[in-house]
Amino acid sequence: MKRREFITLLGGAAAWPLAARAQQPERARRIGVLTPFAADDPEAKARVEAFVQALQQLGWSVGRNVQIDIRWGAGDAERTRHYAAELVALAPDAILAAGGATVGPLLQATRSVPIVFTLTPDPVGAGFVDSLSHPGGNATGFTNFEYGIGVKWLELLKEVAPRVTRAAVLRDPAIPAGIGEFGAIQAVAPSLGIEVRPIDMREAGEIERAVTAFARSSNGGLIVTSNAWGIVHRDLIIALASRYRFPVVYPFRVFISAGGLVSYGPDTIDPHRRAADYVDRILRGEKPADLPVQAPTKFELAINLKTAKALGVDVPPTLLARATEVIE
Repeated sequence: MKRREFITLLGGAAAWPLAARAQQPERARRIGVLTPFAADDPEAKARVEAFVQALQQLGWSVGRNVQIDIRWGAGDAERTRHYAAELVALAPDAILAAGGATVGPLLQATRSVPIVFTLTPDPVGAGFVDSLSHPGGNATGFTNFEYGIGVKWLELLKEVAPRVTRAAVLRDPAIPAGIGEFGAIQAVAPSLGIEVRPIDMREAGEIERAVTAFARSSNGGLIVTSNAWGIVHRDLIIALASRYRFPVVYPFRVFISAGGLVSYGPDTIDPHRRAADYVDRILRGEKPADLPVQAPTKFELAINLKTAKALGVDVPPTLLARATEVIE
């Protein structure tokens, strides 16, 4: 071999590892997503899609530099706990807790993997973070509303159906919001001439039995507080409201799209877009402990006039004027 050819070959061999390293794709990061809903739930899919699309806008592309593992709790608390442990075992770089019902199980499974939560009421009271401004641990994210919104729901019920003197409050007593929101409602109920009683809900049969029993007396209405099981069982609750001709106030617009009467609460999709920004910052080196918990920026008042007509409810014009969305 000629000397010049040998030097050329040697130089090429020395340069090859550097070129190969330059051409190798960047290390894919791993993100877990845990939702308490079923995979075929349109609301759940919209939340996850919003999160993934926002990640893409931030430069994270599935199959190129990020892998996303999604687990669907399907309204089953035990399954949600199982999937929480399963996601943690995959050693992800971050986990999206897509709804308050998933945060507790994830924090039971890990105190080191970064967690970004959405639609989680009172994360301080629940022990998920030390404070809103300085979370302090491995979790941060986005709340939905203060417990005092329960007062607004009760006022809305009385405004849309003045005849109501009894209100059943459907809540999950296992979470702080189930206690706090009912407490806020209970505190103002006497001033509005309404007697309130809680209905604990997780299982469909439990909800149906309790609402059927409540329907045995007249002048009743319902309030559905913010919890995952309300969304999971929304079709059942709306069907019961129709059967017993109950006016019902719901916490999220998704109920109104499904045939509910009136809702007031935050946009449920927007926090998942915003959560992508926090996950991006964590993937780039920031810590959940240093990212403040954020409050919602968009609230919606939605009214379904078709449902109002079926229930014999005359929605006041003043309420219609305040609505952000009216379904006719």
